[in-house]
Amino acid sequence: MSEECTHDCSTCSANCSSRAAESLIAPQNELSDVKKVIAVVSGKGGVGKSLVTALMANAARRKEKTAAILDADITGPSVPKLFGLKERATGTETALFPSQSKNGVRIMSVNLLLEHETDPVVWRGPVIAGVIKQFWTDVIWDKVDYMFVDMPPGTGDVSLTVFQSLPVDGIIVVTSPQELVGMIVEKAVKMAGMMNIPVLGIVENMSYFECDECHKKHYIFGESHVDSIAAQYGIKNVAKLPINPAFAQLADSGNIDSAPDILSDFASKIFE
Repeated sequence: MSEECTHDCSTCSANCSSRAAESLIAPQNELSDVKKVIAVVSGKGGVGKSLVTALMANAARRKEKTAAILDADITGPSVPKLFGLKERATGTETALFPSQSKNGVRIMSVNLLLEHETDPVVWRGPVIAGVIKQFWTDVIWDKVDYMFVDMPPGTGDVSLTVFQSLPVDGIIVVTSPQELVGMIVEKAVKMAGMMNIPVLGIVENMSYFECDECHKKHYIFGESHVDSIAAQYGIKNVAKLPINPAFAQLADSGNIDSAPDILSDFASKIFE
């Protein structure tokens, strides 16, 4: 601390140890009231992160909670497709309104702003980060009990933007059984620890396939490692989802809101 310190950091440019850390959290829209923000993350792509995001939002709606999804996977958005949303989002000169699924999940995604859903998003990191912040600050979400942020894969720039700009209350990690993926999951868990954000649970997708005739479980991608990873980091809430062609069909047809509530027990612990 400088000997001439006036104890008024707003009038001082010195970078001393007594300066209070400034929050980077962006303010939500004044017409929004989002109570809990949960980020759904994965160490790599293709493990079912968007599917888990949708199932968690559905589970919240079944518990009569208001739910929303902020699609932060700007270059690979898939949430509107899962829910069968095709019409573009609406708004005013100063605000945007989220679209809404058939079961009442409020959704904002870059695909709801593009002229054609197949148009590529070729933007650099800073632009993508700015859009994610705008989805939080410029969208009128109204009252939301649980907002789920569908994150892009990895632990890079976009993930850092979400963790620093949004008031994330916890994360759900999505993985698959391969040992390589298990290593990447640990990276996501460690990043959450660095950001002081609790890991609420781990969902292992494509954990096994259950035969319709003999009802025996077949571990297509090898034995699961998720329990040992969860135990290592003290994560108590774990779910294992089977390979189920019916879910792929519901996702492809845009009817994921009618999927069975297979994450009910897992979600109940998250919503406590």
